[in-house]
Amino acid sequence: MDNDAIQDLFSGLGPVTIKRMFGGKGIYFNGLIIALEVADEILLKADKISAPEFQAANCRQWTYERDGRKPVGMPYWSVPADAFDDPDIMSEWAKRAYEASLRAATK
Repeated sequence: MDNDAIQDLFSGLGPVTIKRMFGGKGIYFNGLIIALEVADEILLKADKISAPEFQAANCRQWTYERDGRKPVGMPYWSVPADAFDDPDIMSEWAKRAYEASLRAATK
């Protein structure tokens, strides 16, 4: 996904900063990472509080497999399908991701 498309996707939250990382991109809002773009897929940050909401929306948790070991669940989840078609819904999910980042930053 190109940077303009990512900016558009998160426009309801506000301006985001995009940085290359992990062979993909990190997406930041107010200096905190809120999402990743990996293999043309956007993954939103979640935590113990918000992950059940992502799971209830049939989102998929990103797993990372290293050196053939057992996959490890990462704190990033796919975007609900309906959020791509509705900026208001996407804004709500982006806010959840930002709130998870805020909680992580205060730990």
